[in-house]
Amino acid sequence: MKNREGAIDYCLGMGNTYEDYPFRDKNWTLMRHIDNKKVFAWIFEKDGHIWINVKCEPGFLDYWRQLYHSVVPAFHLNKDHWNSIILDGTVPKEDIYEMIKQSYMLTKKNNSKVNFKK
Repeated sequence: MKNREGAIDYCLGMGNTYEDYPFRDKNWTLMRHIDNKKVFAWIFEKDGHIWINVKCEPGFLDYWRQLYHSVVPAFHLNKDHWNSIILDGTVPKEDIYEMIKQSYMLTKKNNSKVNFKK
């Protein structure tokens, strides 16, 4: 995966998702869940490459950052919860897919919550 279209297509293939362009700057594509509207991928161009911001569990943030020089603390988001993947060809597509999938699962609506009356 090296381009915006490939990233968008992969995200749309996850099911119950849509692409959104909520800003005046059309450089930003947000991939959201249909059910809860939460963003699981922020896709944008910076420094001649496509970047994807993905949410990550705290234990995996540093794992991915140490594994690949092209996975860095997220641009414009909370660096304690989000990483940026720079699509420069150095991160294998399987790992890019895994990071996007983790972000998708972390932001997906939790149907197991039960509301108890007091």
